[in-house]
Amino acid sequence: MSVQYYEGVGRRKESTARVRLMSGTGKFTVNDRPVEEYFPRTGDLEAILGPLTAAAQDRSSFDITATVRGGGVTGQTDSVQLGLARALVKLNAENTALLRKGGYLTRDPRVKERKKPGLKRARKAPTYTKR
Repeated sequence: MSVQYYEGVGRRKESTARVRLMSGTGKFTVNDRPVEEYFPRTGDLEAILGPLTAAAQDRSSFDITATVRGGGVTGQTDSVQLGLARALVKLNAENTALLRKGGYLTRDPRVKERKKPGLKRARKAPTYTKR
């Protein structure tokens, strides 16, 4: 017997998260660790669970597993949030309007800008000297 789950992929900067949503008891694991342990920063857990709140879903009725790779803490937090929102849309298409209104289905397009030739960094130019 296979387990029925809904999967969403979220990305932000260099981070990618695969979030699986299945009916269960409220267990939330990220890379095989409890979410509270993986994201200990204040506010991160609330941000990640935002899509569940917006869609009026109870966390205790789902088991959520996320696999996150790359990026930093903020990028990983936002990628898990987007993945969870996309999984909720697959669970029930009626959630789309609620999640879109909360801004949970919009991918943040900002990425690191490339370094240009003749500059020290992406935009920082060498010091100008007149003589």
